[in-house]
Amino acid sequence: MADKKRAARTTILLGFISAVFGALVYSRVMAYSLAPTMRPADFHGLPIWYIPVAYLIDYFSHAYICLIFAFVTAGLIYEFIPKESITRYMSGRRVTGYVLALGIAPFLTVCSCTMVPLFAGILFSGAGIGPAITFLLMAPSSNILAILITGELLWWGLAGVRILASVVVALTAGIVVSRTPWGKAIEDENQTSSSAAKAAVSVVKPPLDERLLASLKFGVYLAKQILPYFILGLVAISYVEAYLPEHVVGNYLTGFLGVLIASVLGGPLYTPTLVEIVIGRGLWQLGMSKGALLAWLMGQPYDVANAVAVSRIARWKVVLTYMVIAWIGSVAFGLLYGALSGSL
Repeated sequence: MADKKRAARTTILLGFISAVFGALVYSRVMAYSLAPTMRPADFHGLPIWYIPVAYLIDYFSHAYICLIFAFVTAGLIYEFIPKESITRYMSGRRVTGYVLALGIAPFLTVCSCTMVPLFAGILFSGAGIGPAITFLLMAPSSNILAILITGELLWWGLAGVRILASVVVALTAGIVVSRTPWGKAIEDENQTSSSAAKAAVSVVKPPLDERLLASLKFGVYLAKQILPYFILGLVAISYVEAYLPEHVVGNYLTGFLGVLIASVLGGPLYTPTLVEIVIGRGLWQLGMSKGALLAWLMGQPYDVANAVAVSRIARWKVVLTYMVIAWIGSVAFGLLYGALSGSL
């Protein structure tokens, strides 16, 4: 009887996990938008108290599939990927860790918010802080969907430059953070706890149903830790988007100052993945330079909403370090690309 109950529970848990992955695949096949549809103009005329409500409803009605997928995947990574393999291949001192982070990040998610729980799952599993930060920054600015849509809605040359800039910025941030005292402290803390967990489970390996349940519980734990702060960040950004005069900003998005403005708006101003491409296209048609456009697109990894969430996992010194590096990278690549393309 006990075996039948265990088998039934395993089947239910596997069915749920399969449904989550299937929903994400189906949404991609059917081209269902996982990004909010409201634009800043849609907030005009709304009561001030209703602006964040409308923003959150619009956001979660589209992004819930990605979020559930991310938390479930984070739990599965934490529970099933051998801790020794993560420590071995994503160690802060190994080149393979950075290569692995750059290689797998764009395929796991399509939005910066969903990278946060995945980042936590990998870091808590014993990965080096360097590869973990590289993983965190790579996908938001250079995931497969973002690159494809950048090429389709804008131009493929920009898509290629976006990939190159993402790789350089993510690697630089990961390497720099891994060499800071605060980065090393976070790495040592998580690798120590990971080793202790490994020693604990090496005595008795739980059955599959218990490991599946443990992975989902870990995903719920991450959601409780991250979502409240993430929601607060979204509320703040909803007011920024509601009262930001896009037509006025578009007039100033050229030249050196335009790149700086675009880098600031594209970062702290949270723009869900793929939406930043549509807004960027509109601003570009209004006269935004190519350099400013790239700086705008490179802002995904250092937005405020996700920075607040990551601070709960890696603390503010780590967050501020990679945010500054990502911002400098967006400005540098924006200026360089603008100069080389003749559209600064």
